[in-house]
Amino acid sequence: MTTEPRPAARETDTASVHESAHEHLVRIADDVNVTDGVLDLARRSPRHTVYAVRNGSGGWLDVSISAFLTEVRAAAKGLIGLGVAPGDRVAVMSATSYSWAVLDQAIWFAGGVSVPVYETSSAHQVGQLLADSEAKLLFLGDADLRDRAQAAAQTAGWEDTDAKILSMSGAAALQAVAAHGENVTDQQLEAARSAAGADDVATLVYTSGTTGKPKGVRITHRNLAEGAANLLPFAEAILGEGESRTLLFLPLAHVLARAVQLVCLHRGVQVAHTGDTATLLEDLGSYRPTWLLAVPRVFEKVYNSASAKAHAEGKGKIFDAAKNTAIEYAKAAEAAAHGVGPGPSPSLKAKHKLFSVLVYSKLHALLGGNVRYIVSGASPLNPEIGYFFTGIGVPLQEGYGLTESTAPITLNTPGATRIGTVGLPVPGHAVRIAEDGEILLKGSVVFDGYHNNDDATAEAFDEDGWFRSGDLGSLDADGYLSITGRKKELIVTAGGKNVYPTPMEEAVRAHPLISQVVVVGDGRPFVAALVTLDPEGIPVWAAEHGFGELSMSEALADPAARGALRSEVQAAVDAANEKVSRAESIRKFTLLDTELSEESGHLTPSMKLQRQKVIKDFAEAVEELYA
Repeated sequence: MTTEPRPAARETDTASVHESAHEHLVRIADDVNVTDGVLDLARRSPRHTVYAVRNGSGGWLDVSISAFLTEVRAAAKGLIGLGVAPGDRVAVMSATSYSWAVLDQAIWFAGGVSVPVYETSSAHQVGQLLADSEAKLLFLGDADLRDRAQAAAQTAGWEDTDAKILSMSGAAALQAVAAHGENVTDQQLEAARSAAGADDVATLVYTSGTTGKPKGVRITHRNLAEGAANLLPFAEAILGEGESRTLLFLPLAHVLARAVQLVCLHRGVQVAHTGDTATLLEDLGSYRPTWLLAVPRVFEKVYNSASAKAHAEGKGKIFDAAKNTAIEYAKAAEAAAHGVGPGPSPSLKAKHKLFSVLVYSKLHALLGGNVRYIVSGASPLNPEIGYFFTGIGVPLQEGYGLTESTAPITLNTPGATRIGTVGLPVPGHAVRIAEDGEILLKGSVVFDGYHNNDDATAEAFDEDGWFRSGDLGSLDADGYLSITGRKKELIVTAGGKNVYPTPMEEAVRAHPLISQVVVVGDGRPFVAALVTLDPEGIPVWAAEHGFGELSMSEALADPAARGALRSEVQAAVDAANEKVSRAESIRKFTLLDTELSEESGHLTPSMKLQRQKVIKDFAEAVEELYA
């Protein structure tokens, strides 16, 4: 089926409800599952390279689709030998790695259902997931996880845990798994591989629980395979042709990373993995990806680090001018692309060309020197960051999705990008805005329901079968979706003013010294904020402002430095306040002498704020704001 590249934006009989829809490009048969796309690529091009693994000396070794499938089939036979039958759940707890890519497909080849687990999860959380999913085995990517896994297995009521908790770290571990399948025939493997149909569950992915207890999201083979088939032509310019490659460093426990990995495998885009962010810049330099996928905080850190480094070297004015030029250039180019402006002026083009040599080329080198596009997802992106990267020549394409939508359901694509929005619906999907502003979703990628939770499943869909996302947003006349916040995060002040915290938080967090912002004020007389600073940027800032080399704690303890930092934050708050009414503006803020991180339990692995936990843990600081 063919369709126009831009979806139809239409208005229903109710003036406040809008809808944007994009027809399917591809439909898959009912007997197809995610393994079929992998086999199709192998039949078409058996020598095509689909993965890269480190060679031990700083380089990378190519892995062909045929070599990959040999490992997958061996591991799948091992799983069958270990007693995994079609429909059985198999849990995986590991950092992002090639071994996970092999095991993920092996579970599907064995007819199983994968249950990804974040390696940062507590023993209690892992135990809950094992019990709720009724997983049969748990694979670990690191020996250091075994004590936690053992405790989790006891919580789940497992017996004979040594036989059920297995290692998947490296080739030797996968070979040990494969050894269990010596007596499994090719015919048995094929029967298991083809047992699942399009509407059978492929994976149980547990939500991050930012607004409540994690729920097991049933994602089907159709969600993954038909979603990938429709995304591929839509995102063709990003994925590229020929030597297209990406470095995957998001946790594979997150549905976005796994969905994108499957898209790459079906397309034949080469993927390399790194589970250690400490080596990320080194890996980018050696692997030289052509496009990247990450969460907004990664791009903020790159931007902030580059700014801090330039200021420390006495080149702050040059960097700031280059930043402003990049943003202005990107805005002018975008306006021209949408027919509402003439494009960059000759003088702006000249400045942009100069800064391309002085500044932008160095940022390109940080990303490996070969990146053509960046895709951002999982949490909101500050538009200024989007314009900056686009302006330096690395267009940033923001998308939107949830675990329940198997990740991307809207996306900005090259030539049809509107920064500040999360793009247009992917083919085969529709977005509707309810009367209360909630975003409703429908299409191939929308999940099957919550595991063992019929009440939550029923509550998640409206009477017409639309999934209630819990997010708030709007559609413009061309069908582009903008996100304004989470429905459950709505703040209602004592004066009755409705305030959505996310836009304000993004605006303040754009300042390079600011790490996180949590807007508060529910039931209070005015809006306030908790602010944390970037510990990497503070020493550079302190030295530049004559305070010497101070850590974040030292700077906050020094009265003069703390006062100067408050002035920096106040300027960011004032700039954000200019965009909203007085009732919505941040009247007071406090600086927290700590980091909000995944380790502290205040961020999810995809860098989303655990808002209620932050407010609970820093209740005293909140009270002081209103004393």
